[in-house]
Amino acid sequence: MKNRSSLPLYTPSSPSLPDEKLLYQNTDLNNNRSDDSGLSSRNVYIETYGCQMNVSDTELMSGILTQAGHRTVSHIDDADVILLNTCAIRENAEIKVINRLVHLNHRKRRKEDLIIGVCGCMAQHLRDKLLEAAPYVDLVMGPDGYRDLPMALNAVVTGDPFLSLQLDKNEDYADIAPIRKEGIRAWLTIQRGCDKMCTFCIVPFVRGRERSIPLDILTDDVKRLVDEGFKEIVLLGQTVNSYNDSQHDFGELLWRIAGVDGVERVRFTSPHPADATDSMIDALENCPEVCKQLHLPLQSGSTRVLETMRRTYTVEQYRDIVYKLRERVPQIALSTDVIVGFCGETEEDFKQTYQLMEEIRFDTAFMFKYSDREGTLANKMLSDDVPESEKARRLNEIIDLQEGISADINTASIGTTVPVLIEGNSRRNDEEYHGKSDTFKTTVFPKENARIGDIVDVTIQSSTAHTLIGEIA
Repeated sequence: MKNRSSLPLYTPSSPSLPDEKLLYQNTDLNNNRSDDSGLSSRNVYIETYGCQMNVSDTELMSGILTQAGHRTVSHIDDADVILLNTCAIRENAEIKVINRLVHLNHRKRRKEDLIIGVCGCMAQHLRDKLLEAAPYVDLVMGPDGYRDLPMALNAVVTGDPFLSLQLDKNEDYADIAPIRKEGIRAWLTIQRGCDKMCTFCIVPFVRGRERSIPLDILTDDVKRLVDEGFKEIVLLGQTVNSYNDSQHDFGELLWRIAGVDGVERVRFTSPHPADATDSMIDALENCPEVCKQLHLPLQSGSTRVLETMRRTYTVEQYRDIVYKLRERVPQIALSTDVIVGFCGETEEDFKQTYQLMEEIRFDTAFMFKYSDREGTLANKMLSDDVPESEKARRLNEIIDLQEGISADINTASIGTTVPVLIEGNSRRNDEEYHGKSDTFKTTVFPKENARIGDIVDVTIQSSTAHTLIGEIA
């Protein structure tokens, strides 16, 4: 085999057109045939690490492979090909993937013709380092290279690795039909890439520039999803509310998607505060199908730190958005992201974050201590100067604060009746269902005469910081 570190990156031939964990493993599509070139099909097992965007990309990869005559399988023992679809947002995600590759190498030694590939953001981020750490990897492919998966599987049979790491500002995969798991909730990517350039974030460097999929194409996609039985559509984008296809903005998109016959609910993640326009808020307020829940990343309660992060809004502007939302949509549930210990964050900066969280009282929050990421602007320009012990203390303080707030908010729901979309059996009791309320609260209740996919009214009888517990009204 050739020395992989000396190989040039492969240029794709396609036409110009937040802690991570294993989230998804493909179901068996029962599609075992030869592809158009006459080459034999392969069984492909995909593991996905990261956020909903990575899950959506796995569905996209499944669609491309299936169209080429390959088959995705649900059991790793059946696989001729193992693909890891990866995240690069945090270092521990990359460590998990490297450890997983070491384990998979033992499997490859027992089955010499097994193909192992790393796809997605980590592949784009680590590039040569990945092949140095795991030289037995056959395929390395970034988020804009998925069209070449069938070609890659054929190419690596020769013994050479296949590297496809070219970003394509025009690639949106709008013509590809993803293969989704059965269920009631479907992820729909409406936008790829990011233009925001926050200093702590690697996404713009691994997913490229922002591009939006035309609204007419998305509307047709939603019609197909309804026909397939999905009840809730979740719109995805790195900064999803900056969507603009040159003719329609995000507010128009929400109204159009919600207007598709058969759509029960519409959600979206993750928006950016700087793009929280009146048209978006109008849809939240007046469109019944758009859920009264919003994830609005804060990151810091200090305007000085926000400036260092290049978040493009001040604390005052963020507070104004929250007050406007709560004035126009009183029942709205707000969640957020918060980073503590960012470069140069003082104790006073941290106190401002703590106090803002006390003031706003988010329903839930995803909270992290800052970790320096190679390749980000912060890594290049700023000093990671807050001690780890101080980061840990600050993180524990806001976690304790938020747990109390979440518990109080959920306690206030006791005695109310909320609409819940039933998703499946409760993890702890087969006699109970679990589902999400309109405000995205996990709700557990006895089954009675309901079915998965129904929206039922549930009267809340008790709660925890993370769950509502009740019975069908």
